[in-house]
Amino acid sequence: ETRLGVDDVIAPLFVREGIDAPQPIVSLPGVVQHTRESLRKEVRELASLGVRSVILFGVPARKDDLGSGAWDPDGVVQVALKDLRDELGDEIVLMADCCLDEYTTHGHCGVVRADGQVDNDATVELYARAALAQADAGAHVVAPSGMMDGQVGAIRAALDGSGHADTAILAYSAKYASALYGPFRDAAECAPQFGDRRGYQMQAGNGREAIEETALDLEEGADMVMVKPALAYL
Repeated sequence: ETRLGVDDVIAPLFVREGIDAPQPIVSLPGVVQHTRESLRKEVRELASLGVRSVILFGVPARKDDLGSGAWDPDGVVQVALKDLRDELGDEIVLMADCCLDEYTTHGHCGVVRADGQVDNDATVELYARAALAQADAGAHVVAPSGMMDGQVGAIRAALDGSGHADTAILAYSAKYASALYGPFRDAAECAPQFGDRRGYQMQAGNGREAIEETALDLEEGADMVMVKPALAYL
């Protein structure tokens, strides 16, 4: 029988660098950008309520063109993962968004070439670095969300080659170009500063592409796959 319980829920949480109190997100009432301390308190409370998984999104104090905060051992998500792993161990599954858009000055999900397009292969290399940094910091699951070709295979190879064979991959396999991301982009402060993401996100009318993309991620080693936003597109 189908069963849905509180222990099936994954709580998405935003942690922001350089603040001393949680910051409300106007477009997401009741949701905040956490400090390291308020994040620890929130996750402890979630665990006590039976929630067994969280996924972290970072908001750095400084950004650059490459999004280096995504793989910096002292980056906001990495230090938050260390905090939570030290405090809770394996009591709760720690997931981390593995992308660059929160960390780049331009808000795109990868390395932007001079012509304004995202360089897929250069970006995939940085995703692998970010995944390793997250695994080193204590993530049980890394979640590549940038929709770059080959991202899962590159991350799996990097993890397996660095002693993290047990770190799982949750792939955003069918991520659609959607207006529903507006409030999330406010929360993560990652809206594109020019253009849009349709060059590497999918169009809802192309169902065959979604199946092919998902199959490729599974072949490359994804442990779980995701359709996003599921409410409108699943």
